[in-house]
Amino acid sequence: MNNLFIDNCGFLARYNRWMNQRLYAACEGLTDAQRKADQGAFFKSIHHTLTHLVLADKMWLARFAKQGIDFEALKPGLLAMPERSDYTSDAYSAWADLKQAREDIDITIEMWIAELPQAADTAQAYAASTMLYANTQGVQRAHPTWQALTHFFNHQTHHRGQVTTLLMQEGIDVGVTDLIALV
Repeated sequence: MNNLFIDNCGFLARYNRWMNQRLYAACEGLTDAQRKADQGAFFKSIHHTLTHLVLADKMWLARFAKQGIDFEALKPGLLAMPERSDYTSDAYSAWADLKQAREDIDITIEMWIAELPQAADTAQAYAASTMLYANTQGVQRAHPTWQALTHFFNHQTHHRGQVTTLLMQEGIDVGVTDLIALV
């Protein structure tokens, strides 16, 4: 029996990678100075917003890795945060390093989702399980894993929307970004 929630996570992982590839390709047309210019966004620049996404994805994947299931895809080395960084730091100042980190994380996300329980009863139990972790301020959190997975993908979409706006301000149209365009 298929598990629609897990199937949906796989779809969102593919969308995530597809959109990141399109965004990074669009950013290639900018100079480093343009990518790093403060445009008044929450994370100031295109580069810093994209860096935030990589770091936040690493943080969330590390949290998922600590929930009692040993996922082959969630290797500690890949999920390690750069020294003295948090989800707001400029840990990847070189564009090539940021692009490589994004590609590595996107591959990891797809591999991890493929490892999620496939049997309907096991998948349902996993999605309904309580996820325990400390947020970035050290506050202990507990909520169903399905909510954390939903947030994980929604967070990416939210900040990619900011980047598409910043790119439009630079005269670069990324084109259709709708999830349904992937179908």
